[in-house]
Amino acid sequence: MAAAFRALMLSLAASLFLPAPVNAEDAKPNIWFTECDDARSHASLRGTQCTHIEAPLDHTTPGDETIELFVRKFPAEGEPIGQLWLVAGGPGESGASFYPFIETVRGTAPGFDLLVPDHRGTGFSTRLCQEEESPSSVAGTALAGDEWGTCFGALNAQADRTTAFTITNAAQDLDLLISRLEAGNRTYLYGVSYGTQLVLRMLTLERQVDLDGVILDSLVSLENNDRLDLSHRSAITDGVGRKVLRECDPLPVCRQYLPGGAEQALQQVLMREDIEELAGKNLKFKLAALLDFPEARDMLPFVIAGLQADDPAWLEYAMARLASFGSKFSPYPQSGSSVPLVSLISRSENNARPDLTAEVIAREETPYLFASPLPSLLLSSGIPLYESDASFGTSPAKIPPAIVLQGTLDPKTPYAGAKEHVAKLQLAGSVKLIPIEAAPHFILMTAPDEFEQSVAAFIQVRRADP
Repeated sequence: MAAAFRALMLSLAASLFLPAPVNAEDAKPNIWFTECDDARSHASLRGTQCTHIEAPLDHTTPGDETIELFVRKFPAEGEPIGQLWLVAGGPGESGASFYPFIETVRGTAPGFDLLVPDHRGTGFSTRLCQEEESPSSVAGTALAGDEWGTCFGALNAQADRTTAFTITNAAQDLDLLISRLEAGNRTYLYGVSYGTQLVLRMLTLERQVDLDGVILDSLVSLENNDRLDLSHRSAITDGVGRKVLRECDPLPVCRQYLPGGAEQALQQVLMREDIEELAGKNLKFKLAALLDFPEARDMLPFVIAGLQADDPAWLEYAMARLASFGSKFSPYPQSGSSVPLVSLISRSENNARPDLTAEVIAREETPYLFASPLPSLLLSSGIPLYESDASFGTSPAKIPPAIVLQGTLDPKTPYAGAKEHVAKLQLAGSVKLIPIEAAPHFILMTAPDEFEQSVAAFIQVRRADP
């Protein structure tokens, strides 16, 4: 990340903070925004407006320490007819994870202001490690070298502050932001992956805002489903990967290159004594990563056949394509995930096996063809944890009209888990599950046409309601 760009970000944080008025309802939201300092740094950010809003560090003690929450607005052309809030996943992802796809969202919701917050601990909002994750630090918002030690040391030295970065506090942040910045028009809320957990957590709490509709992309499984938590991610990923291989078997490409069956071929490849020399370390992780993008996933038969023939060229090409997908985020220095926040939230609330060991993980991964690195990240990291509160595992008593966009080949938030979750949510309101056939995770990114069609229809229907 360029030093000049980091300087711009610091200037943004210093210059754009405006305190909330005493009575938010009497204020026009637009007066809280000014042109972002980086609005001319990239075409996708042109015309954007930014602000920082003050929020309690801990909403149970609102008179104590405060944090700042960053919000970027992509204004509608002309007079806006409503707002669409975009809530990122992770945990640890900032709102910048949406920036490469803003034009898709604009086309889906014309006439709507798009509001993109960085939830606490991410992006330009207050970070867990304020110095080490600062844009001006050695590695920018990422951690590097000695920063790991000083960051984790600070998290332990200020344990009360660290353990205030909970899902519930983040959910209350979201309610506060929407209530202060809503414009009196229709308001829709979109969340993806962990963002769906955050949105639903907000809906379980006493809140200030009324929503006209909710869009959930890649819905997380029920919080109390211990078989689909993060510690079982490798099993989930392997199940999807094997399904992909089985569905490939009848196709001409697999019959030609893998006549004995794709699963059997990959199993034989993984059993080779020289596989690490041929394919590098962590082949199961690499194969799992290919499941995240349809284009990369479709390369699997060629990757497997190549490795059978002692040729890793297809694997190398597939990994290069994955890197090119990731390059979409390179213009946005705040797009990197906050590792401390990922560890804190994942281990505090989304890990059903706190006693998990490296030995257990290795034993469980042995029969898998595809595996995720996530279970290993749940092992003790030295970060203080917090106890989940009464809202954990609780479903909203009432939910606004909602749609759920779920890929049937999602290796992260499984379709079966989403189906179970939707059935429970339907007890609280009108919630429609829209299966996206053969799509993986993050429908906005991986199946934009289906996203646009489904969300546009939902918003139009809702707009037509009296």
